[in-house]
Amino acid sequence: MISEELAQGDSIIHRLDPCVRVVCALVVSFALALSSQFEVLGLYLVFALALVFLASLGAGPVLKRLKPVLLFVIMIWVILPFTHGGEPLVRIGPLTMTRPGVELCLRITIKSVSILMVFIALLATMTVATLGQALHRLRVPDKLVFLLLMTYRYIAVIQEEYQRLLRAARFRGFVPGTNIHSYRTYAYLAGMLFVRASLRAGRVHNAMLCRGFNGTFRSLDSPSSNRLNPVFMTGVSALTLMLVVTEILWK
Repeated sequence: MISEELAQGDSIIHRLDPCVRVVCALVVSFALALSSQFEVLGLYLVFALALVFLASLGAGPVLKRLKPVLLFVIMIWVILPFTHGGEPLVRIGPLTMTRPGVELCLRITIKSVSILMVFIALLATMTVATLGQALHRLRVPDKLVFLLLMTYRYIAVIQEEYQRLLRAARFRGFVPGTNIHSYRTYAYLAGMLFVRASLRAGRVHNAMLCRGFNGTFRSLDSPSSNRLNPVFMTGVSALTLMLVVTEILWK
């Protein structure tokens, strides 16, 4: 099962309505993605850090979730500054680091880290079931919501099925390598995994029908009214609008 350790908390962010958090995350991320001025991007980064602080998240869990993005950013910094055309900034032997390349890498870095921190603070602090309920209340198509919830529920089951098939292959003497036999074996494993996943999906569907499933997930959790919801929504909207206006005026 996917870890939901950040959903266990009692911060200001945790007490907000899930719908408010989803809408705010989308608004901020879209505005941030369209921004290009370094001064405004710096303000977005401060805003993202403030959200992480309001969610009472430790540095360790946040950095753990930022790690994949940071690895991707490092790869960009290794390649893009030396391949992007423009004014030369630094020459390192036969390589030339350009100013536009460095600026582009810096923009990508700030945007990626800031957007991910916004999603960590606002979305990772709720369970997947709560997120699905919020998306349903926001009129997201039911099929997409079901796909999210069922994927979350059964991805660990599929992983266990794969490990079981892999152990069975190893008990029969299979040793992975870079040869045709290994590739063929992994292809058989993938095929059997799809077959078993399909059979399990049929059993799960029949079980849900036997329990009266009619295409709608019911939830016993109903969000309570909270004065923080309109205040937070208004504050985030006003701050985002101010940053968008500032971006336009500085161009």
